[in-house]
Amino acid sequence: MKLCVLGLGYIGLPTALLFAQRHKVIGVDVNKKIVEVLNSGEIPFDEPGLPELFNKVKDNFEAKTEVEDADVFLIAVPTPLDKSLKIADLKYVRTSAEMIYPYLKENNLVILESTVPPGTSERLVLPILKKGGLERFYFTHCPERAIPGNTIHEMINNDRIIGGIDEKSSEQTKTLYQSFVKGNLYLSNVRTAEFVKLMENTFRDINIALANEFAQMANENKINIWQAIEMANKHPRVNVLKPGPGVGGHCIAIDPWFLKVHSSTSKMISLAREINNSMPNYVLQIVEDLLEGISNPTITVLGVAYKGDVDDTRATPALKFIKLAENEGYKVKVHDPYVKEFEYEILNLDEAVKDSDCIVLITDHTPFKQINPEEISKLVRRRNIVDTRNLLDHERWKSEGFEIRILGNYFGSKF
Repeated sequence: MKLCVLGLGYIGLPTALLFAQRHKVIGVDVNKKIVEVLNSGEIPFDEPGLPELFNKVKDNFEAKTEVEDADVFLIAVPTPLDKSLKIADLKYVRTSAEMIYPYLKENNLVILESTVPPGTSERLVLPILKKGGLERFYFTHCPERAIPGNTIHEMINNDRIIGGIDEKSSEQTKTLYQSFVKGNLYLSNVRTAEFVKLMENTFRDINIALANEFAQMANENKINIWQAIEMANKHPRVNVLKPGPGVGGHCIAIDPWFLKVHSSTSKMISLAREINNSMPNYVLQIVEDLLEGISNPTITVLGVAYKGDVDDTRATPALKFIKLAENEGYKVKVHDPYVKEFEYEILNLDEAVKDSDCIVLITDHTPFKQINPEEISKLVRRRNIVDTRNLLDHERWKSEGFEIRILGNYFGSKF
């Protein structure tokens, strides 16, 4: 079969390459730079295993900026959040459907992988696809289940839900995905598939918010939240997640808004978003407590990716923290061993910590564990560090004279 995959980002490109193991695949992206990079034999972003997969299937894959005839059209474009209105911005999904319908033929299959609010397929995508007058085609929503840093493994091994407009649409999609998916494939209808994906990420957002609230309460009660969570999770039916400086990425920080947009009964979802969005403010309070009385302070942010060991900065809580710190008069320097492009200059480690009054670890990158505190102590102006991920060897840093604050761990301060 011939597939045309629209969107060659963190989800679309791995999906296209996995299908290219068995089928001819045309990858389409409106970003000419991405297309040029791929056609030159390179990968436009870091993801473990992706270069190897690309080299394996490149004879079956070609990147283009325009759609062409195919048996299957797959939409895997971003669905960002309109931050001012807190609703889904579906312009890329709409554009993809507009690009596809002139090429749609009898018995073609269209698959929407992009995460969308319930009802989007029926109210937006299908009416556009029918504009050419074609009635007999197949359509499903098959939302992705993968995470940067482990995308290929999860795409292959995770269970998937397939929601079709009819039974034949679902069955055809199931047969297609069985070419690489080893997990179970569950069949349902379109709107249920849309809803389930949003449920999954909203569940995680709410549980992270609970962990973050526990962390703040533990500090007030002079308790080490990390030990408390470890003990609580000994219960066979309890799994408290880890607290942190906020929630980022393209899913957990965004999808809950998609779920609540058509509902008047979403108080818990709104509260969880409020708690998680406030965590950069809470981290800044910890920093301010450490640096009280210091004039013109400089702080160093370690990590601006939204999660550890990836280069993905989408919706990263680091950005809000930096902007808040700047508004308070702090000079902020940034270091991240994975991120190449960011709104702020990415410095090497020595430059980032030189003359710093406080180091703030935001992202749990593994290389940060290897930082030598003895060497850092010679570069900073003041030996302060805030570890929002409980990542570092704190005794080692203390031995070099560093004052340490760990998110959710009581240190005798008002925080």
